[in-house]
Amino acid sequence: MVSAVLASSLARRNIHYGWVVVAATFLTMLVTAGAMGAPGVLIKPLQDEFGWETSQISSALAIRLLLFGFMGPFAAAFMNYFGVRKVIVFALALIGSGFIGSLFMTKLWHLLALWGIVVGFGTGLTAMVLAATVSTRWFVKHRGLVVGMLSASSATGQLVFLPLMAELTERYGWRATVFFVCAMIMAAALLVLLFMRDRPSDVNLPLLGEAHVAPAPARTTLGTALMTPITTLREISTTSTFWILFATFFICGLSTNGLIQTHFVTLCGDFGIVPVAAASVLAVMGIFDFFGTIGSGWLSDRFDNRWLLFWYYGLRGLSLLYLPFSDFSFYGLSIFAIFYGLDWIATVPPTVKIAADRFGREKAGLVFGWVFAGHQLGAATAAYGAGLSRTELSSYLPAFFVAGAFCLLASILAITLKKSGLTNPAPAVAH
Repeated sequence: MVSAVLASSLARRNIHYGWVVVAATFLTMLVTAGAMGAPGVLIKPLQDEFGWETSQISSALAIRLLLFGFMGPFAAAFMNYFGVRKVIVFALALIGSGFIGSLFMTKLWHLLALWGIVVGFGTGLTAMVLAATVSTRWFVKHRGLVVGMLSASSATGQLVFLPLMAELTERYGWRATVFFVCAMIMAAALLVLLFMRDRPSDVNLPLLGEAHVAPAPARTTLGTALMTPITTLREISTTSTFWILFATFFICGLSTNGLIQTHFVTLCGDFGIVPVAAASVLAVMGIFDFFGTIGSGWLSDRFDNRWLLFWYYGLRGLSLLYLPFSDFSFYGLSIFAIFYGLDWIATVPPTVKIAADRFGREKAGLVFGWVFAGHQLGAATAAYGAGLSRTELSSYLPAFFVAGAFCLLASILAITLKKSGLTNPAPAVAH
């Protein structure tokens, strides 16, 4: 196999094959995040063509965000049972079919079914749980850095493709953007088939940072695999650590992709800023987020993750409270893009580290899956709530004040976590 030959060649150069897996995962999350971000530039064109209101379109996006989150724990179980590679390829096929189907939609329920349910399921299988699973399966050393890199790919993908998609939409219509998304998905699927492997033992390697090859765990039945997320939730729900992480990540989703990714382009349009320019501001956020999140991963390997979360949520809250007073000028939006962008998804590496430290490596993906469900519940709340605010109050700004205030609350919740130490709600959770 290509992977076995490449792994052997890299090993002779003292390079671990895990970095190839990270590259394949990075591309997958970049592309699927781009697909997640695409509707942000398509709200206005859909309104113009079909006459749908912002709140109606936001309903489909809220369904997608909910499924994106609540698929997380089950995505981890599917990866444990079927393997990471098969799950990723299936997910990319599902996302592609949802976008291709949307080329022929004529009614609102078509949008709800395709962009809400089909794309929601597909993207849910490649959510942040994928980053947590890959980092904990392949790395002991540099784990925080890997989580930071993969988290950055997800956030960056949501933002950096937007100017190109906005340009395509403006020049050739929203269907051109759909074709572009599908082409990216096909390219990612091909590379995953060639290079992705499930575990280090598949290429006869130990985890990076360990000395011995660890055999893959015994495979359970499909029924057991599907029940594992439920039993894990029952076990971890007895701990305050889980609920604090869940609450703070709810606020994380409320203040990021549910609000900014979904509605920022339309918000800027309300202040006379054309879609391409607004999408360019989001791209600047994506660039700063790339460095901010990788930096967060590096910091999470070295400092108390509770205090990192305190600063991240606090600074994000202040930036959101500042935005309505920026006058949406070039200078004001530039300041917002830099400070908010550095913090866009920097909360992920510390949260994954805390989950792995408190609940054990093997359960980290499942635990983070449930925490991430809280993130997307918050995102769905913001996606629909901000759209409703604009429909009923003719303004998005109340949603930004609410999100900023909740971020300040999250910063306080983060420091109430107990100091690092393995949590043991039940023997099955901690290893």
